[in-house]
Amino acid sequence: MKLRIHGEQIIAANIDKVFIVTALTNEFNINRMERYVLQVYESGAVPAIICTKQDLCEDVGRRLEELTLAAPGVPVYAVSNLTGEGIQELKSELKKDETISLIGSSGVGKSTLINSLMGEDIQLTQEVRFGDDRGRHTTTHRELFSLPNGTTVIDTPGMRELQLWGKEDTVGKTFSDIEELSSQCKFRDCKHHSEPGCAVKQAIESGELEEGRLKNYEKLKRELHRLALKEQYSAHRVNRMLRGPKSYKR
Repeated sequence: MKLRIHGEQIIAANIDKVFIVTALTNEFNINRMERYVLQVYESGAVPAIICTKQDLCEDVGRRLEELTLAAPGVPVYAVSNLTGEGIQELKSELKKDETISLIGSSGVGKSTLINSLMGEDIQLTQEVRFGDDRGRHTTTHRELFSLPNGTTVIDTPGMRELQLWGKEDTVGKTFSDIEELSSQCKFRDCKHHSEPGCAVKQAIESGELEEGRLKNYEKLKRELHRLALKEQYSAHRVNRMLRGPKSYKR
């Protein structure tokens, strides 16, 4: 799996599934989850979203619904490492001989989740900072664990920032609902702005689709397009350097 954070960084290899871990507290951010899902699809692994600290959230159902709409087809679980609620349901994602990587920000409870899945406290944990839910980087290196059922889990350090890495085509998997609506537009090259017969705009007007989701879709496509151009022109510059200065005959 590759995540681009100020340069390409490979956080793990030969991963079957990725648990994207977020907390149902101030850390919760839909846009960030969309980016994580996109990157997991780009890696070739299967994503699942794990929402921790549900005991600290007053409206768990609403936030889970937001995630379900933001990541169609991606399993979403809510758990409490404190009470153990939801842990048994999450274990249905654990398959023997599969390798799962945990990713997410610092302080969302990845190490504590490992302890819950293992059934013992083998990972050091810390409280998040009061007031802003910022973690203290309890996990500072990648570590591999073998769960009792034979699943291998990799814990990774918390991420402060996630830059996109991949191809524009991958956005379609994360926003499969918009891609499906786009196929129903009157014009094949519809931009979903003011074109007649736009199924996407009709879905927004009817309340089926949130306008903010379309904006995020377009934003991510633009970012990946700029990245592709940057990579393309960087490759051209490298090729010119390797060829050296041109020689001319008189």
